[in-house]
Amino acid sequence: MKQQAVPYFTFEGTAKEALNYYKEVFGGEITDLQTFGDADFETPPGMDDRVMHARFRSDGLYFMVSDTFDNQNVAVGNNISLALELDSEEEINEIYGRLKERGTVKMELQDTFWGAIFGKVKDAYGITWDLNFEKAKAK
Repeated sequence: MKQQAVPYFTFEGTAKEALNYYKEVFGGEITDLQTFGDADFETPPGMDDRVMHARFRSDGLYFMVSDTFDNQNVAVGNNISLALELDSEEEINEIYGRLKERGTVKMELQDTFWGAIFGKVKDAYGITWDLNFEKAKAK
């Protein structure tokens, strides 16, 4: 069963600053903050302190954020995607397959170091979907 799509904001090196700003504005808390330096793969020089992933919650408000790699530009229109947390490998494969039929694959569906299957597809109407299935939830 699909859950509510979650906004995912992308920044060009200012994710920590933006998170602290949103905390001042909305209250709430920043959780699950992981930098590229914390990740279990080699990153380009200067990326270690950038945010690879973080979550923000305040009452009913919930979104996720990250910084881009150095070679990616952020512009209005490509700085937000919708994240779906899916319940099974079958479900993520089905949705990924349907989206890529008329869309553009931004990241192939693959196993990740964080224990999930993940893929990113821009659909036929320009909306980017981050698809994630946490394998640990299946057990």
